Amino acid sequence: MERALLSVGLDIGTSTTQMVLSRLTVENKASAFAVPDLAITDREIIYRSAIHFTPLLSDTVIDAEAIQAIVDEEYRKAGISKSDIETGAVIITGETARKDNAKQVLAALSGYAGEFVVATAGPDLEGILAARGAGCDEYSREHDTAVLNFDIGGGTANACLFDRGRCVDTGCLNVGGRLIKFDKNHRVTYISPVLDGLTTLSVGQTVTEAELQPVADLLTEALEEAAGLRPRTELSQRLTTNRLPAVPETAPMLSFSGGVADMIYTESPPPWDAFGDMGVILGRTIARSPLLQGPHIRPNETIRATVVGAGSHATTLSGSTIAYEGVDFPLKNLPVLSLTAEETAGAPQELAQTVEKKLRWFWDNGEPSPVVLAFPGQHSPDFQTIERLAEGLLSGLAPLQQAGLPLLVAVTADMAKALGQAMLCRMAQPRHLLCMDGLTMETGMYLDIGSPVGSALPVVVKTLLFDR
Repeated sequence: MERALLSVGLDIGTSTTQMVLSRLTVENKASAFAVPDLAITDREIIYRSAIHFTPLLSDTVIDAEAIQAIVDEEYRKAGISKSDIETGAVIITGETARKDNAKQVLAALSGYAGEFVVATAGPDLEGILAARGAGCDEYSREHDTAVLNFDIGGGTANACLFDRGRCVDTGCLNVGGRLIKFDKNHRVTYISPVLDGLTTLSVGQTVTEAELQPVADLLTEALEEAAGLRPRTELSQRLTTNRLPAVPETAPMLSFSGGVADMIYTESPPPWDAFGDMGVILGRTIARSPLLQGPHIRPNETIRATVVGAGSHATTLSGSTIAYEGVDFPLKNLPVLSLTAEETAGAPQELAQTVEKKLRWFWDNGEPSPVVLAFPGQHSPDFQTIERLAEGLLSGLAPLQQAGLPLLVAVTADMAKALGQAMLCRMAQPRHLLCMDGLTMETGMYLDIGSPVGSALPVVVKTLLFDR
């Protein structure tokens, strides 16, 4: 049985805000007597909004009313009522995610879709979403290779490395098109503090294209260092926000998304001063640099790569062998962090290091936030395997426990009760743990978990959709 869903995707970024409406065809592939197994069988982009500059009241406050006005107007142009929307995603990304009232803006927009993903995305998660939206995950899987994507927006360049379909590392640099802004008279109105010591330009100064070019050259060199095309120096280290991705010895394919990528790939770029910032100059500089001279793929999406729609709400049940204590149901919009079987096969210390490193991809403004840790697990594991996993997981998830957040674990194999009990035995009071099985998920998905139904849990897996 098929049904159509109307889906909205809204991306509120550092520089721009945009909306996409999609029509999804969802089919239940399970039999009449089985748990629903919903899958997207078709998707069609039916409306793409204009690209708006993200409205701000100040450098630290988003203009929530202006955001709502933009969305209302785009709904009107599309001929869609918000009551028609059944699914979707609202993602606040880039520097905008770190504005003082980002969460209030998300709450204000919650009435513009049905049951949908609502989240702020830090640089790591944003980089993952953008790389997936650009198709880097699929390309790396299909061509058995590594792809490094730079999603370059107004304030940052979020890097994500996919290797054979798996996200293996992330990073972020202060490289973006709006690090310097100017008015219609070319008078500088803003210079990002990250450029202190890297330029002699000053606010109030009238600038020319030639005077901005040295800054674009430096930013491009920093990207070249991050991509492994030249030795890493103090320049890339200085512009790094958290870390640079670990680039393999064999140069990966490179890809670019984000607003600046439009300037990289266009054959007829607009005038250098078209947007009141240095984005056009930066894009042109990257286009003629070594970054585009080696192995390279052009993504299907550039400025719209982060999130184009929202996914199916695939309702299923966790297996009957769940273990939980101290968890307040229901839980909504939990991001999923997926580990491979190989990543969970090592010693407890190795597992803990992997978990703790990747948890930081999902931290909100430098603070731990709830995450569902997912991995395949083992069928009929022995006692030693259970103990090893329990020790490694608890050690890696310690930042969440210290922050008073629940530890949420999902495995594919039927082993949740044994693993959960082993973890509970090792935890100090108060204990907040949920361990469930029967679920197969990937990083970038989101999860809703309902209250227990007998010995099982109703679970909704939300998969963000990207335009291919």
